[in-house]
Amino acid sequence: MIKRSIAAAVGVAVLAATPGVDGATKKTIALGDNYYAPKTLTVSRNTTVTWRWPGFEEAGDVHDVKLKSGPKGVKKFHSEGAATDYEFKRKLTVAGTYKIVCTLHEEMTMTVKVRK
Repeated sequence: MIKRSIAAAVGVAVLAATPGVDGATKKTIALGDNYYAPKTLTVSRNTTVTWRWPGFEEAGDVHDVKLKSGPKGVKKFHSEGAATDYEFKRKLTVAGTYKIVCTLHEEMTMTVKVRK
């Protein structure tokens, strides 16, 4: 049983950081009840970040993803509010620090640092 759990965790980690055709990567953030996981993330430029809400069986509160602050020149973004089976993607092309917040739960925050 432990081996199966470890194998599943490794599989999730591999899916969360998948190299793209052009060398860019993809990262997935899980939304839970009042948290983003992981809470902090460091990625390379041109990484597509996907925020993924849980499936129907794990439904919770409605949450959203809003760029509270970011590097100079980055256009603000804001997802729809959802509780289940939704995902929101953004390709982060500008190096710097991105502060993310759920507008419905101000204590629900995360930071994404994009390297040059």
